[in-house]
Amino acid sequence: MISDQPITSQTVSLELPGSLVLQVTQGQFESLAQANRDLRLERTAQGELIVNPPTGGESGKRNLSISTQLGNWFEAHEHLGEAFDSSTGFKLPNGADRSPDASWVKRERWESLTPQQRKGFVPLCPDFVIELRSESDSLVKLQAKMSEYIYNGAKLGWLINPQKRQVEIYRPNREVEMLENPTHLSGEDILPGFTLNLSRIWT
Repeated sequence: MISDQPITSQTVSLELPGSLVLQVTQGQFESLAQANRDLRLERTAQGELIVNPPTGGESGKRNLSISTQLGNWFEAHEHLGEAFDSSTGFKLPNGADRSPDASWVKRERWESLTPQQRKGFVPLCPDFVIELRSESDSLVKLQAKMSEYIYNGAKLGWLINPQKRQVEIYRPNREVEMLENPTHLSGEDILPGFTLNLSRIWT
């Protein structure tokens, strides 16, 4: 049994077969995340640990474009909310710990959190999320994650698939909308005035 008590950490390499599922408690997950800040760790609502490998060059430059565009909009509209990059973890209401590639939370929801809650994994679901598919990502798993965001309170989500130049748009109580090779995406009334230019995402 793995103890929830903090221990002195050592760097080791661990390879898990695809068929092996590693279950961790909330406390164990938080300890792992603190000891492995260079890794993007996630945890499903069932307690399954997910280790996301570092992105390659193509995904890295696409992520930077997305984060830069969202950040520029955020800085011009700070009164509306807070924007976050892919290193930010969120504790969803269903118990999952997720780290979207980019996200945004309304100002009043962010301000309702205590200073301590803002320092760790944020205990809420973002209002807006973006997931960018890399070549190694399972599309089915990403689609399930997007549905999970909406189920937990997200108002708008974009699943961007550069391999097929497709975007899936997720909204509450609506069918998923599929766009083929769009040039821009609108933040609609969730992020008023925000437009994501996809030209650098498709190249």
